[in-house]
Amino acid sequence: MSAPRTSRKVLGRLSLPERTFVADALRTETVGGVLLLVAAVAALVWANVPALSDSYDSVSDHHFGPAALGLDLSVAHWAADGLLAIFFFVAGIELKRELVAGDLRDPKAAVLPVVAALCGMAVPALVYVLTNVVGGGSLDGWAVPTATDIAFALAVLAVIGTSLPSALRAFLLTLAVVDDLFAILIIAIFFTDTLNFAALGGAFAGLAVFWLLLHKRVRGWYVYVPLALVIWALMYNSGIHATIAGVAMGLMLRCTPREGEEHSLGERVEHLVRPLSAGLAVPLFALFSAGVTVSGGALAEVFTRPETLGVVLGLVVGKAVGIFGGTWLTARFTRASLSEELAWADVFAVATLAGIGFTVSLLIGELAFEGDSTLTDEVKAAVLLGSLIAATLATVLLKVRNSRYRRMTEAEERDEDHSGVPDIYEQDDPEYHLRMAAIHERKAAEHRRMAEEKAAELARLAEVTGGAGEENDRRA
Repeated sequence: MSAPRTSRKVLGRLSLPERTFVADALRTETVGGVLLLVAAVAALVWANVPALSDSYDSVSDHHFGPAALGLDLSVAHWAADGLLAIFFFVAGIELKRELVAGDLRDPKAAVLPVVAALCGMAVPALVYVLTNVVGGGSLDGWAVPTATDIAFALAVLAVIGTSLPSALRAFLLTLAVVDDLFAILIIAIFFTDTLNFAALGGAFAGLAVFWLLLHKRVRGWYVYVPLALVIWALMYNSGIHATIAGVAMGLMLRCTPREGEEHSLGERVEHLVRPLSAGLAVPLFALFSAGVTVSGGALAEVFTRPETLGVVLGLVVGKAVGIFGGTWLTARFTRASLSEELAWADVFAVATLAGIGFTVSLLIGELAFEGDSTLTDEVKAAVLLGSLIAATLATVLLKVRNSRYRRMTEAEERDEDHSGVPDIYEQDDPEYHLRMAAIHERKAAEHRRMAEEKAAELARLAEVTGGAGEENDRRA
């Protein structure tokens, strides 16, 4: 007789190592997200204040770099192709870690975020296509609303002050990692027109040398940084978007610790590079990409032009419906059940938050409508507006449940035995219960002592009061 099939939990409590990693990663991303938000606002101010707008254009269009190597690029171009390679390098490490040590390692656990992410990309693309088929617009921008910006989403969480539980934060992070993977594939497959096979061969040769040096355990940033720059330059000249070089190198790093190592090579490198990505590379890209001219008329046109309307609807409606629908369908057909601590309303709120598509959406918008500067700027405005609407809706939905989230977060972080490990992870450890027993015994002893002192004090007070009453009776 076969054993009864147990129901698997969706968005259950993370393991302690995974929770620690997620907390560390999101802490840096949150700081980077706030800087990203500041950079986006600065770009909008710089591009829209009449006295400053000309200088924004002149700085963005200023060219520099070795022309002989095909690298005489504008500042905005360097930011999009150069600095974002650092962002995608970190994304490659994150993806590798998820595949070998994180949630994506277990096929059963990987089904949920992968299906949710795929639906969260397919439905926005479908919404964009349908909008433009009906409206007679260009289908070139179908990929613009497919991306989620995890840093911007976390910045929104930081600004509104919500205490999102670690399971939902990890779900959002894993979604973004899978999202980044497919965004990379979209850029590599659909936005490569012509190939320079000599440069591409050189880039592959450089990647082979990069892998060999890692395999031989050669150390030293002075070896890898120059090699990475050569690989990036060759990839750029090959016709494939140069950020692919960053992803490829990130995927090559070892993300499982060897014996005697506390952290793997990939985790150590990510710890060093992530602040550079989140704190410098992505904000500078935002500064030179988000500077679009915004006016009342321009914002109104976002809702009348099919290309821009498709982007807004894709981010706001497509993302929420796709991620929520993918999660629900996965739970339904795998007989999994949602964690008792959460409700489907929480999943929908996170799905709405994932509609914030900023960094990669802006990049794909530039690639999709390259050569049409007017439409490129309008699509960028649509990305900003769609992200703002998604952030506003998510804020409302999350705030409604924030008191519940706060209680869950407090329970996750409570450490009454002061062991450095949250109590919720020590319920099966006998030593934890012995420590708690000792703590309660000390508290009980302290309360007994206080009770005895209070009783003695009350007895003395009663004796003094009683003696005074007898003396008054004798006088009477």
